[in-house]
Amino acid sequence: MSGKLYVVPTPVGNLGDMSPRAIETLQKVSLILAEDTRTSAVLMRHLGIDTPMASHHKYNEHKDLAPVLDRLESGEDIALVSDAGTPGISDPGFMLSRECRRRGITVETLPGPTAFVPALVNSGLPCDRFFFEGFLPPKKGRATRLEFLATLPVTFIVYESPLRTARTLSDLAAACGANREAAVCREISKLHDTTHRGTLAELSQYFESNQARGEIVIIIAPPTKDENCRRVHRNKYRDNDAAEEPANEDNI
Repeated sequence: MSGKLYVVPTPVGNLGDMSPRAIETLQKVSLILAEDTRTSAVLMRHLGIDTPMASHHKYNEHKDLAPVLDRLESGEDIALVSDAGTPGISDPGFMLSRECRRRGITVETLPGPTAFVPALVNSGLPCDRFFFEGFLPPKKGRATRLEFLATLPVTFIVYESPLRTARTLSDLAAACGANREAAVCREISKLHDTTHRGTLAELSQYFESNQARGEIVIIIAPPTKDENCRRVHRNKYRDNDAAEEPANEDNI
């Protein structure tokens, strides 16, 4: 009988957010796969957990997949954690979970912390329906992705590093419009947990002058009815221009 893979969320900031069930699970498994064992070791020492750990991150998950699956199939229970939050959400985890599914190995994911949920609710923007983008492409495909996100009829969520926050807000303002409502949440559940609210233009200007720090989540409101009307009008105008353009050797 094969073992079980436990996907265990860890706190995104406040260590008090670790659930009793998550602690019990990490104590009873035979191995903990950690995105960075040095980071996870701090949490394990704090919780008094001495279960053996091994690295499992995006640079070695292909190579280490087979040995982990073999151990699971031999009957061992193994836990997967990331540096913070829920594995698989902008962190390693999907590939291992997928291969377990293919081999008929049970995967049990514990509920727990993830950064975008409290950021979304705290933003004050519509959260009944939303789109999670995660990290934007840094270069190739970035403009196309921003154009797609700008047209979504729901709130959408972007993760960003503090060093790129000002640039991303500027790009979002260009794509979505300077007056689109948004929020920037940083250091969720930590001592300096802060949410800045305003238009994309206001937030872009603020973070140009104030270097962002910590983990960043950007929440962007859906377009207003007026914005949708203007976008439809621009697209119709552009389509009409293209239809009336005379044929020549360059566009035949």
